[in-house]
Amino acid sequence: MSDTTSVHLGTTEAQFGDYLALLKPRVMALVVFTAFVGLLAAPVAVHPFVGMVSVLFIAVGGGASGALNMWWDADIDRVMKRTRNRPIPAGLVAPEEAKALGFALSGFSVVMLGLAANWFAAGFLAFTIFFYVAIYTMWLKRSTPQNIVIGGAAGAFPPMIGWAVATGGVSVEGLLMFALIFMWTPPHFWALALFMGDDYDNADVPMLTVTHGRRATRVYILVYTVILALIAIGAGFSAIGGVIYLVTALLLNIWFVIGAVKIWRRSEADSAADQFLVERKFFKLSLFYLFALFVAILIEAGLDRFGIEGLL
Repeated sequence: MSDTTSVHLGTTEAQFGDYLALLKPRVMALVVFTAFVGLLAAPVAVHPFVGMVSVLFIAVGGGASGALNMWWDADIDRVMKRTRNRPIPAGLVAPEEAKALGFALSGFSVVMLGLAANWFAAGFLAFTIFFYVAIYTMWLKRSTPQNIVIGGAAGAFPPMIGWAVATGGVSVEGLLMFALIFMWTPPHFWALALFMGDDYDNADVPMLTVTHGRRATRVYILVYTVILALIAIGAGFSAIGGVIYLVTALLLNIWFVIGAVKIWRRSEADSAADQFLVERKFFKLSLFYLFALFVAILIEAGLDRFGIEGLL
């Protein structure tokens, strides 16, 4: 467990924005978007109000996970350059406040999703929160270089939850959307670990860059990117695919694989500046990649919903 006794509050009173930051708004935005796509891609229509509040409660559940993650990881957050300005290590919010907020929002989001949509989706949300907090944050993150590989499942569940809101169950299409995010997560975070330098080493987090070195990490990024490309293109031939998605997936994955090859070809003999630029560029590309891929799924869902797909 994180050493909460070593986190001291400053003299500045916490503002609303500090509590909002505990919920990891950028991660929450990804949760909202992918859950929304999963909801609309489902073959069962949902009342707009039910869909809107369901996505809201899924977002709250994602925010609750973020607050609990920051509570537990307050000690290592203080060490890493990327996270030391978060509310707890910055002394703006007490760890116990973050813990209480996280548990309260977890219970609220699960119960309200069950009441608004169905209890299968609510149970799925509860499992996702548990997986991210207990399996990833408390166990995997500090114990194995496979932390982000296995733990990435937590970030891949939202489109399946959105699908479950509409259908009350799980399907191959939901699993495909899960697989896209699941396989995207490792190269995305390993690229981040590469250009963040010694952050994870200083925090004693066994990220792949720390345990296997930068060269091996580059190889793993390429391998996962190629597998991701095969899954992404293959999804174009499923019910969530179509002409627009398939063309988008082909172009995006050619671009993404080329980026991974450029990282793979880097060596420690290259200047630090050159390595940083390539790794950071790939990280930014990964964000656009996932967004564009799910936009394509969303467009296909809209075309199918309005009966236009068959005309293309």
